[in-house]
Amino acid sequence: MHRIYSIDVLRGLIMIIMALDHVRDFFHVSAMTSDPLDLQTTNPALYFTRWITHFCAPLFVFLSGLSVHLMNGRKSKAAISKYLFTRGLWLILIEVTVVSFGLTFNPLMNLAILQVIWAIGVSFLALSLLVFLPWQAVLGIGLLITLSHNLLDTANHSVFMEFAHNTRYTYYQVLPGHGVIVFYPFLPWIGILLMGYGLGRIFRQNIPVARRRRILLTAGSTMVVLFFVLRGINVYGDPRTWASQATALKTFYSFMNVTKYPPSLMYSLITIGIGLIALAALEHARGRFADIAKVYGSVPFFYYILHFYIIHTLCVIVFFASGYGTDQIVNMQVPFLFRPPEFGFPLWVVYIIWIAVVAVLYRPCKWFSQYKRTHKQWWLSYL
Repeated sequence: MHRIYSIDVLRGLIMIIMALDHVRDFFHVSAMTSDPLDLQTTNPALYFTRWITHFCAPLFVFLSGLSVHLMNGRKSKAAISKYLFTRGLWLILIEVTVVSFGLTFNPLMNLAILQVIWAIGVSFLALSLLVFLPWQAVLGIGLLITLSHNLLDTANHSVFMEFAHNTRYTYYQVLPGHGVIVFYPFLPWIGILLMGYGLGRIFRQNIPVARRRRILLTAGSTMVVLFFVLRGINVYGDPRTWASQATALKTFYSFMNVTKYPPSLMYSLITIGIGLIALAALEHARGRFADIAKVYGSVPFFYYILHFYIIHTLCVIVFFASGYGTDQIVNMQVPFLFRPPEFGFPLWVVYIIWIAVVAVLYRPCKWFSQYKRTHKQWWLSYL
């Protein structure tokens, strides 16, 4: 598939930022004992470190849908549908096996954590049916889901609703001794991916760059303005309302503390809105840093899988180096092995580890990106 430079750069930037959040999960001293967005316990550096990573999942999913649209004209609708269906099932399988093991390092493989790869997988299954519709209809369905799904916030709890919308992080046994926890209910993510698919129309080669930039800037600015208007009204769009606090800073924290699980309308508007503006700005971005980001963005699935294993392996090394013993590998308060609740370091150490992890990933990603460009095996489209 012909790659678009600005899309790969933006995707690469969010992959780099995403690693920061996962390094924080494994190495920050309070990651397992407190919420970095808690108004009463956070500080500006910690709040920003967590909040900036809000952009990663929605833009990752949005750009996945956008990339699918670029297959139009090269493949038939039937071929695209078949690819989406099989890749969707593949991604779900990878989530409950490879990704979950990378997160937990649990050799029993008795806990699957359903996160963004699962969400993309289910969204691909939905799009495999909807791809036969005009792109305008797919975009409209995506907008409808994104704008209206918060009406379900007060829906009665059921197993289906937990998987679809209102997650409560409940453990569900699937097989004896094996179960799942849902972090990414699929319905809102389907909406985000469908919006990406619809907007992918403006990245076709017959669309002038200037027109594409205008559309991106208009759509992104509209979403950001709508965020501030609806968030200011404080009635609909996020189950977590904001309130004035004792200080202006804490009021700002409250205002910007939108819900990710599931992604609320407010969360989607501010992250995707700014993302679209960034995508317009990156149309003419060139330079060393953009080229580096493009490398990561050209192999996002490869990067995503590999970064978990590098981070967790490093955690194991530091765990033993810090004097922890084998009797402390498992802790019932934390689903990740080798990561006791009290384990960790100050935030500045987290940043050093993050930079190191991203740097280590560069050459493997560059190699695999080159490999994908020079090889055409069918299975490469699934990685």
